[in-house]
Amino acid sequence: MNARTQAAPERSGAAPRREAVIDLDAFRHNVRTLSELARPAETMLAVKADAYGHGMVPLARAALEAGASSLAVLDIPAALALREAGITAPVFAWMHDPDALFGEAAEADIDLGISAVWQLDAIAAAGASRAPRVHLKVDTGLSRNGATEEDWPGLVQAALDSERQGVVRVHAAWSHLADASPEDDAVALARLHRAVAVAEDLGARFELLHLAASSAGIRMPEARLGLVRFGIAAYGISPFDDRTGRDLGLRPVMTLRAPVVSVKRVPAGHGISYGLTYRTAAESTLALVPLGYADGIPRIAGGRSEVWINGKRHPIAGRIAMDQFVVDVGDDEVAVGDEVVVFGEGDRGEPTAEEWAGFADTIGDEIVARVGERVSRVYLGESEQER
Repeated sequence: MNARTQAAPERSGAAPRREAVIDLDAFRHNVRTLSELARPAETMLAVKADAYGHGMVPLARAALEAGASSLAVLDIPAALALREAGITAPVFAWMHDPDALFGEAAEADIDLGISAVWQLDAIAAAGASRAPRVHLKVDTGLSRNGATEEDWPGLVQAALDSERQGVVRVHAAWSHLADASPEDDAVALARLHRAVAVAEDLGARFELLHLAASSAGIRMPEARLGLVRFGIAAYGISPFDDRTGRDLGLRPVMTLRAPVVSVKRVPAGHGISYGLTYRTAAESTLALVPLGYADGIPRIAGGRSEVWINGKRHPIAGRIAMDQFVVDVGDDEVAVGDEVVVFGEGDRGEPTAEEWAGFADTIGDEIVARVGERVSRVYLGESEQER
């Protein structure tokens, strides 16, 4: 298996080694597994937020190679970056401010999520030489973007008027689920169908409907419609509290690691890190690791989290600082340069990102997405096409 390192901006020979190892073969496996589950619905793979911290362009290429038919990003600049990287597959972007680059998006053949009439007006004002495909969004209960039930007919009518003028091509209707409960999601699905019926009465003819992301894509077959926007599940992390990614047949994609940079022996009762909230129970060895909350390690996890060193779990001792944390290894042998795995696949017994979500009272999505820029991304399993 080949590997390539994408260096973080600050890396130099003097900087501590901090690495997020990205297993592209695991990612391809997950995309294939989810795509097979969703069929006959197509798979749109979400690579927003730099592919949940994994690296947008390498993960986008791997997703398409594994069978995804399209890609989703949050905004137009990210979509344009994919085009600049040579990706020609359909790319969907849906969050826009008043200064959004609608003209550039149209020229680059970017699909646009549209939630308000002003966005259609802005596309028209951009005067692009080609009409972009638009996905009209209705708010089905999440209360973020998307037209309200009251505003929906006006949005549909404005889109149809724009289509007749050659400004846009009406392609899809869509929404987001709140994933609050099966009952809430069923209500949201019914609202989408009602909105589509209203739009069709106005003359709209949608080529595509989409609603489900990872959670509903796995557990709510009736919500898969024509396309599922798979996100966190493709990165090997479960969208559920009661099942792990492994339970779903998925493989973790990211391993976060760094070396031990300092070792010291301390007596019983020795205080560690800011506030001295942790004191050693007996004479012990401490290992210093050059990762902190500036690198995405949740500060709240200090005192309740574990890492993997030399075939064994050890507790993080005391508060996690901006650039470092301390591990109490007791009487076990540890040396400067030994590898510390913060989270990984879990096959050897090391913590997973899902476990870290428990340590930090959050979700696995946040654990991987928050890994900072000064952590180098190392890619395993790149194909010749992806290099």
